[in-house]
Amino acid sequence: MEFGMFHEFQRRPGQSEADAFTVSFELVDAAETTGLDVMWLAELHTAPERSVLAAPLTIASAIATRTKRMKVGIAVQVLPLCHPLRIAEEAATVDHISHGRLIFGIGRSGFPRTYEAYGISYAESRERFAEVTEIIKRAWTQEAFSFHGKFYDFENIHLVPKPYQAPYPELRIAVNSPDTFVEAGAAGMPIFVATRLGDLTELVPNLRAYRAAWEGAGHPGHGKVYLRVPVYVAATEKQAREEPEESVMHFYRYLGARIEASAGMVGARAIENRSERGQRLQSIDYEEVLRSKIIVGTPAMVSDRLHQLREELGLSGILAELNCGMRIPAPQVLNSLQMLCGDVTPGFR
Repeated sequence: MEFGMFHEFQRRPGQSEADAFTVSFELVDAAETTGLDVMWLAELHTAPERSVLAAPLTIASAIATRTKRMKVGIAVQVLPLCHPLRIAEEAATVDHISHGRLIFGIGRSGFPRTYEAYGISYAESRERFAEVTEIIKRAWTQEAFSFHGKFYDFENIHLVPKPYQAPYPELRIAVNSPDTFVEAGAAGMPIFVATRLGDLTELVPNLRAYRAAWEGAGHPGHGKVYLRVPVYVAATEKQAREEPEESVMHFYRYLGARIEASAGMVGARAIENRSERGQRLQSIDYEEVLRSKIIVGTPAMVSDRLHQLREELGLSGILAELNCGMRIPAPQVLNSLQMLCGDVTPGFR
């Protein structure tokens, strides 16, 4: 089972941007030392109250030069916001700098506000995503390629460099709504799933549909699933429950307000139930969060829960959010990371 950390390069209240980078890189260095498998980087824009991670491939390159063992993952690159040739060049470059340690996660993002900032219609995001994905694959695998689509038109392009990994870095796709699970399964794509909008039990039918589509399309195996989930490990159950509470609850109320506000924006679909889900997150209580959305406890408790989820969901790995909500002090986050890698992961090797 693969163990990764989902890192937002968070900016705590009152913290400078420079300090946010410094503290975040210190956590990266600790993850390399403690044996984490993958450092996963978010992509967040126009959120100064939350993060300085607007350029994940730039950060990935920096991580690649300061680590030797740990893989570097993008979770996820928002493809509709990218120029396909530029992002193909940059990702291939990071793959070389890391000597093949890049995992390229891709998605559309669920927040129209970022699209508005970039001057791109969120209603076009699905079509743009499909075009950019196809262009990147052709650019990486063909000596010269052409593409004629709705948004992009290229003739006889020679992309340099080609990726270090052949044919290209592993692609994983973020899925959320029921139809995207089916689409990803039919396409034979490993997926990221999360509990931010729903809960862990809601994943079961969606994953069943994903694997049915996977097998129906004739792909070998059953499809790999990676769960992004808040995790907090502490020496006692009391510490594990109490120390992250303020931070976790701040996060879900913040997220709920943003999701509700996005319900009426162009491109939001009825199938996503944004208004209802956003309101629910703003009113959820901590006991329900503990039951259905996060994993906290002593190393033994976290191990038991992960074994259970691996069996129920068929997980290939996790992306642990160790500071969901940004308000957990850095020493406690570091301690949680060390206990995760030192006391939990050995039982899954």
